[in-house]
Amino acid sequence: MSAKPSIKRWLPGDPVPADQVKRMVRVDHAGEHGAARIYEGQLAILGKRPVGETIRHMAAQEREHRAQFDKLLVERRVRPTLLGPVWDVAGYALGAATALMGERAAMACTVAVEEVIDEHYQEQVDALGDSEPALKAVIEKFQADEREHRDTGLAHGAEAAPAYEALSAAIKLGSRLAIWMATRI
Repeated sequence: MSAKPSIKRWLPGDPVPADQVKRMVRVDHAGEHGAARIYEGQLAILGKRPVGETIRHMAAQEREHRAQFDKLLVERRVRPTLLGPVWDVAGYALGAATALMGERAAMACTVAVEEVIDEHYQEQVDALGDSEPALKAVIEKFQADEREHRDTGLAHGAEAAPAYEALSAAIKLGSRLAIWMATRI
């Protein structure tokens, strides 16, 4: 028995595929900018501690991701989210606040954000299918980096952070809300 091809139902008001790709680039650019700012906030507090080297490594990867999406914004003529200044402040504040709670809380922040981003990138990879191989390859590479960050956070005791479950749930909710908003605004 052969499997039926999946057919996406298009409803009135749904964006056309080209607009969906633009939304992907916009939200991914915003997310990578926010992630870089989270690590900058963490480094402001924890940068001189031994964990600082680990955070610097992850921050460098996020800056690389952001630079790639900077290029894609221009190449694909995608406007960035209008919420950039909000993500700038919010990302830094989240990073600094969790770092002030301790190294484990900073790592819990990393794990929570990266778990949401991993799911988000997987949804994009699935949606792209074979239609955008170059963009899909970029997203898959960055998804692997985000998974590495999540694993690093877990290895550094994220789950032992005070109120880990509540902290993780709040950060995941905020991350999902940020994705939803940046896709549209």
